[in-house]
Formats: sequence, structure tokens, C-alpha cells
Amino acid sequence: MADSMITKQALAASIKELMEREPLSKISVGDITSNCGVNRQTFYYHFKDKYELVNWIYYTETVKLMSSFSDRAHWTDGLGALCRYMRDNKRFYINALSTPGQNSFQEYLLEFARGLVRSLAEELLGESPIGEEDLEFIADFYAFAFVGLIMKWARHGMKEEPDGYILRVKEMTDASIHYALEKYKKE
Repeated sequence: MADSMITKQALAASIKELMEREPLSKISVGDITSNCGVNRQTFYYHFKDKYELVNWIYYTETVKLMSSFSDRAHWTDGLGALCRYMRDNKRFYINALSTPGQNSFQEYLLEFARGLVRSLAEELLGESPIGEEDLEFIADFYAFAFVGLIMKWARHGMKEEPDGYILRVKEMTDASIHYALEKYKKE
């Protein structure tokens, strides 16, 4: 493994350990570097700030996990895998979800969910036309619903089993997305 990747992983492990104890807003770059034994200059060689490091963690840990589940037949498997992973790293992801702002985990999840819903909708539509604005509205509607439900689940301590929770989301989505798409189809 390249030295750069080893350093990034050490910084990631450091911030994750720190986020077990305190919110991201209270953690400084100095805290991160002293916790893993590197200097600040090394940190800034790899990341512009702590938020970029946290985004790198989101990307490296969750994109690989979810990218193979973006088709209609398996999207709930991906959501379930994500929720199980989040629960296995509960303190970090509860903390991450409570950190607002640009490049937050919430924004990251929202973008992923938008893309997922959009690809599901396009797959369901096939050759049937739908306006771009309508497709964006449907993608936003379901993406905000998914992320809102994940955030609620996290706020309640991730106590509910992810598989049961995801099954409920799937049942609601399956029951309503077909109706929404039919409603917006162009004649």
C-alpha cells in the first residue's frame, strides 16, 4: 500500500476515534494530527481541512459498499448494507449526521439517494417520456424521504434492525413510485 494511503488511513482512524468522544465541530486539525503522530503539514498535504478528511472517509467507506446496489432489483440491499455499516460505526456516523453544512454526510447521502432514485425511475420508465423537471422532483422527493428516515433512525440510536427498517422503506417506495411516475408521464 502506498505511503500516501497509509497516512490518509491513519488520519481517518484518528478523526474517527476522536469523533467517538466529541462532535466534529470541537475537533481541530491539531487534535487529529497529535492523536496519530503526524504533523499538521502532513495533514494539509493530504487534505485541505477536517471536512475534506471526513468526506474522504464517507467516500472510501460507503461508495464501494453501495455502488454495486444501484439497480432496481438490489437497491434495498445497498441501503441495508449502508445502514448495517453505519450501525457498526455508530458513534462516528451519528456524529457525522449531526454535523450540518456543505459537504456533510447528510449532503453526501442526499446526492447518492438522488442518483439512486433517478436511476430506478429511469429503469421503471423505460421508453416512456417524462419531463426533466418532473424527474428531478421525484428524485428529490424520495431522496429527502430516505435521508430523513436514515437521520431519524440515527437520532434514535440506530436501535431498529436495519433490515426491518429497509423493508418498510421498500414497501412504501414500491407502492408509491409507480403512481408518481405514471402521474408525470407525457402523453
